[in-house]
Amino acid sequence: MFENLPQPLRDVVDHFSKLPGLGPKSALKIALYLLEIPEHKVRSLGESIISLRENLTICERCGGFADRSPCDICLDPTRDDSKLCVVSDWDGLMLFETTKIFKGRYLILGGLLSPLEGKNPEHLRIGLLKKRLSEGKVQEVILALGSTKDAELTESFLRDLIVSNYPHIQLTRLAQGIPVGLELKYVDHESLKQSIRYRQKL
Repeated sequence: MFENLPQPLRDVVDHFSKLPGLGPKSALKIALYLLEIPEHKVRSLGESIISLRENLTICERCGGFADRSPCDICLDPTRDDSKLCVVSDWDGLMLFETTKIFKGRYLILGGLLSPLEGKNPEHLRIGLLKKRLSEGKVQEVILALGSTKDAELTESFLRDLIVSNYPHIQLTRLAQGIPVGLELKYVDHESLKQSIRYRQKL
């Protein structure tokens, strides 16, 4: 598609079209927009993308993106160390933070178990989870993984792990207000608030 584009423009369109949610037409629209705005703004955009890769790190405590490790959330002394919310990805953490209800700690697994995609426990941050639980501060683990098949499989695995090795820790999940088959990041804020507030014991 777009074989007649000048090569520099085609290269940019090819890169953009590989981004999530962008097809060739949207990619071309963005590329043309970049040609219309002042050059210094394009350079600033390029520099910020390079800076993103160079200056972001992974927090050693929660597994989230940060500009330092531990991150600001993990360093916040007002947070409740007894509650640990386990989410699959960064989007889940950010969604929780927008509700302003949860004041505990987080752990980002880095995905979900998915046999079809070859994603096994060794691909997730299970070691980091064990380390956090072994510190002895956590009294409740909240599994906030969504309601897809992969989420249910991951929840079952984590439940067995925690019950077997940390029987003193209370295990809860979000209340059933989330539609079946929906990833957590697509849940509306009000539904998520209710799911957090009325979470269920496992």
